[in-house]
Amino acid sequence: MSANPPDEARLTVPQIAARKGDAPLVCLTAYHAPMARLLDDHADMLLVGDSLAMVLYGFDTTLAATPDMMIAHARAVMRGSSRALVAVDMPFGSYEESPAQAFRNAARMLAESGCQAVKLEGGRRMAETIGHLVENGIPVLGHIGLTPQSVHRMGGFKVQGKRRAQWAALEDDADALVEAGCFALVLEGMAAELAARITARIPIPTIGIGASPACDGQILVAEDMLGLTDSPPRFVKTFADLGAEIAAAAQSYAEDVRARRFPEDKHTYAAQEGDDDKSPLPWRRGRRA
Repeated sequence: MSANPPDEARLTVPQIAARKGDAPLVCLTAYHAPMARLLDDHADMLLVGDSLAMVLYGFDTTLAATPDMMIAHARAVMRGSSRALVAVDMPFGSYEESPAQAFRNAARMLAESGCQAVKLEGGRRMAETIGHLVENGIPVLGHIGLTPQSVHRMGGFKVQGKRRAQWAALEDDADALVEAGCFALVLEGMAAELAARITARIPIPTIGIGASPACDGQILVAEDMLGLTDSPPRFVKTFADLGAEIAAAAQSYAEDVRARRFPEDKHTYAAQEGDDDKSPLPWRRGRRA
């Protein structure tokens, strides 16, 4: 179980909900403590997304994520952050069966990770479940539009709302999730005009990913925007090319090792006289080969 008490320095669910129409919410995914530490000063919300199944584990879809996997990564993100609100995705199969199943898994995920909210996918069909969670003290971030857990039903990762005939159903989904009690709503892979309409229509913040600049906030997968993934989606702007930098650093390391230029004397430890030396080695906390 999580031993961490609530952190008063963190942004809260009511604070995020109150940002409707205010300065845009900055949101990013995070899957481990070092990344969370780097992003924390700049993000209002960090999402431990089930996209980690693809980004970190190499699966083709998000369906391989499990509650245990999500909890482990969420705990790491909580340890690496202190300011941003942290939400965690409920993975495929952990909430669809019934409101009772959803509550059981959501309660476990929050209790064991220390996160402040869960995110789950689906519109009106999930409204009863979301209402049950909210009524029982679990904040919920909704998610409509392109819902990756429904990739097989959708026939692939396809933009939603490109045809105006689809708009009414998606607007109805948004209305249903507001009524159910979501504190904010992710709009993914959605026609820009529709995302703007939904943002203007509902009283809770919308967070776009491949949606519209009119949304109340934006979210990207951090590894996508840092240039660490191959062929990111069209909606991603690459803000850095760390993939190329890492490959270049690995090449330089390999060249130095093969040429015996590394390690140098300054990277090694000299022997000392006597058998009673108890001085600690200057390891960085928690780092071992």
